[in-house]
Amino acid sequence: MTAPDIRLIAVDMDGTLLLPDGTIPDGLWPLLERLRERGIAFAPASGRQLATLRGMFGHVEGELDIIAENGAYVVRGDEEVGSDAMDAAFVADLLTRLDELGRESLNIGVVLCGKRSAYIQTPDPQIHAEAAKYYAALERVDDLRAVDDQILKIAIYDVDGGEEHTAPALADLRETHQVVVSGAHWVDVMNQGVDKGVALRALQRAIGITTAQTAAFGDYLNDVEMLRAAHWSYAMADAHPDVVAAARFRAPSNEDLGVLTVIEELLS
Repeated sequence: MTAPDIRLIAVDMDGTLLLPDGTIPDGLWPLLERLRERGIAFAPASGRQLATLRGMFGHVEGELDIIAENGAYVVRGDEEVGSDAMDAAFVADLLTRLDELGRESLNIGVVLCGKRSAYIQTPDPQIHAEAAKYYAALERVDDLRAVDDQILKIAIYDVDGGEEHTAPALADLRETHQVVVSGAHWVDVMNQGVDKGVALRALQRAIGITTAQTAAFGDYLNDVEMLRAAHWSYAMADAHPDVVAAARFRAPSNEDLGVLTVIEELLS
């Protein structure tokens, strides 16, 4: 069987590429070198910020494609492919609403995700520690409303579960914005039309390739549109049912090195 003509591989991080302890498998590094030699681009695609993803892949030689902030910020090396900043008035209104929800019913912390940095106001050490896992550039501020940055995303950490509590509470925002459950505790609010799928298509255009030349791997709800933008779409073994429905193929779990295993098969 002839290996497929794949020119771009987009990979979600948590629950997909990363091991259960949050580390990158050692076997990825020599595999990335093989991909580079074959002219195949590799793009980590995550809700994490650009600074975090660059730090995780900082020692990789050559140009790296990155889909950050769930698709709100896309780069090729040092070149910006696209970004989508939110309206300042909407951000201010949503911060007020989240303050009220936090006082009345939800156990949440809010992270403003800007181009330069991410910003957090809550003094809760648990929420701050969880945010620090995903945002290497994270500033503690006294007032989120005073932040001067282009805001790409508002991330809400729900201690009791994002899909069950925060997402329903913000369901009405879906008329004008994206409300995406990006993890067991995280819900992201972004501009309408922003998702990993839109970002992946932007990368395809920048590289000059097609959906048929693209592979993608994911496990959670914020990966659905990305999988739909790739012919070679893989849901991880323990993926959310909606992700399984969106993917053409299945991959072993992240614990079983599913991404590395499938890429090896595709290269064979």
